[in-house]
Amino acid sequence: MFKSTSLLAPLAVLVIASLACSSSGVSTPDSNYINTSVAQTLIAIQSQSTQPAIPVNLLDTVTPTITSIPPILTPTATLSPTSVFTVTPLVPQISVSVPTNCRVGPGKVYDRVGALLVGETTEIVGRNPVGNYWYVRNPDPGQEFCWLWGEYATLVGNTQTLPIYTPPPTPTPVPNFEASYAGLDSCVGWWVEIKLVNNGGIDFRSMSLRVIDRDTDTVVSVGTDMFANLNGCNNSDSRKALASGEKFVVSSPIFNYDPTDHKMRATITLCSDDGVNGTCLTKVVEFKP
Repeated sequence: MFKSTSLLAPLAVLVIASLACSSSGVSTPDSNYINTSVAQTLIAIQSQSTQPAIPVNLLDTVTPTITSIPPILTPTATLSPTSVFTVTPLVPQISVSVPTNCRVGPGKVYDRVGALLVGETTEIVGRNPVGNYWYVRNPDPGQEFCWLWGEYATLVGNTQTLPIYTPPPTPTPVPNFEASYAGLDSCVGWWVEIKLVNNGGIDFRSMSLRVIDRDTDTVVSVGTDMFANLNGCNNSDSRKALASGEKFVVSSPIFNYDPTDHKMRATITLCSDDGVNGTCLTKVVEFKP
C-alpha cells in the first residue's frame, strides 16, 4: 500500500499554481474557487491512495488452478468362460475290438459278405428286434449293407431312433467242411491226424475215415458217431458232434509201421442226423507224412 501523506502537499501546490496561471488579466483570483478546487483534488488523491495495491510480484506468481477433468472410463467387457461342447456324430457309427464278420442276416447261418476290422468304422443304419445285431453299411465292396454282431462293438451317436429291421428268412442250412493233413503221431504204432473245420450251416454228428498208404496199399478205416483225437500215449480228446463253426483234429486208425514219406490218401465223410435226411458230405485229402 502507498503512503498518501507525502504526496498531498506537492499535488496541492501544483493545483494552486495551475489555477493561478490560468487566470486571465490582472484580476485577483477567486479564493473560494481556489479552495474548492484544492479540496476536491485532495479528496480524489486520498480516495485513490486508499485502494490496496496489488504487488507486481504477486501477479507474476499467481498460477490459475485448473481443475483436472476425470478420464473417461471405457467399460471393460467381462469375459465369460468358453463353453466346451462334445461333438456327437449325427450319423451313428460302429467299431469293433475284435474282427467281426458281416453277414446277409443276423446270425451265423447267413452267408458272410464282409467284415469289420479293428480300427475301422462304419455307419449304422438299423438294428434287429433283439438288439444284438446292427444293420450297417458294408465296409467291404459288394453288397451295400449287412448285419454285424454287437458282441465286440462300440457305438457312437444316438442309436435310440434307429429303425428296427425284420431279418430276412433263415436260409436252408447247407453242410460244408474243410479237411487238411495235420501231422503224424505215434505211441504204440503210428497214426495220421486230420484237421476238420465245419464251415457249413449244420452240425455233423457222425464220421467215417479211411486212409490208404498208396506205396504199400495198406488201408485203415473207422466209422463212428464220435470225433476222437489221440495225443501221444497218455492223452485223448473226443466229442459227440462237430458243430457249425467249430474245428477239431481227428486221428486215424493205427498203422503198425512208420509211414513217413509214403504217399497217402484220406477220405473223410461227415454226416448229420439233425432231421435233414441224414445229409452227408465227403472230402478227400492227399498228403505225405
